[in-house]
Amino acid sequence: MSQPSEVNGEEVELSIVIPIYNEQTILEEAVEELVASFRDDPRLRERSYELILSENGSTDATVEIAQRLAERYEPVRLLRTGRPDYGLALRRGIRSARGEIVLCDEIDLCDTDFHARALQRIEEEGFDLVIGSKALDGSRDQRPMYRRAATRVLNGLFRVLLGFHGTDTHGLKAFRRARLLEVVDACVVNRDLFASEFVIRSEHMDIRMIEIPVRIAEKRQPSVHLFRRVPHVLKNLGRLVWVIRIANR
Repeated sequence: MSQPSEVNGEEVELSIVIPIYNEQTILEEAVEELVASFRDDPRLRERSYELILSENGSTDATVEIAQRLAERYEPVRLLRTGRPDYGLALRRGIRSARGEIVLCDEIDLCDTDFHARALQRIEEEGFDLVIGSKALDGSRDQRPMYRRAATRVLNGLFRVLLGFHGTDTHGLKAFRRARLLEVVDACVVNRDLFASEFVIRSEHMDIRMIEIPVRIAEKRQPSVHLFRRVPHVLKNLGRLVWVIRIANR
């Protein structure tokens, strides 16, 4: 294992990156629960970590709450992006991460059980990328039916149009930062499809990766309505088909 980076004179093994947008109703409670989970879970309590809240264009009190949390909890860092863009927030969070291993989470999930299981797959079994799949056998996806259906439709399109062989691309991930930075740099889209392109390109670039089941129970409605995403998703999907399948880059 490589030596972890140092933050404020202390070694940091893990970087947890969470994009946030208009999360004033759940942000404080979610961060407090996550910090408590790292303190109380015997699989994680000895780990040094940073928690990067990658804010992107919020119009509510999210920034003010995040700033208070950063003052209250030493591991918390606030990273700001000037416009609503989930993919850009995630990309910037990964680029600024200082831990050897990056854990990408969602503020309405904060699944430390996934963190612990993914770390085992990386450190003991040698995988470079672990994906928490909502569609894998053994998963429990408790989101509304229309959201579960949208996930399956989108991943079906990825399989047909981009040759993807997995079951899910968007959501929880854990990976060795040094190994996956080349994948981040190769990605061409932001917004909703950055996370998906990241997984699809990882497969195309022969990254050693594995899916594991997850339990999904959201704490609030999505901050951006599903159907408002459709035009951007289709536009970026078309761009990915052109870049990956036609231009071959």
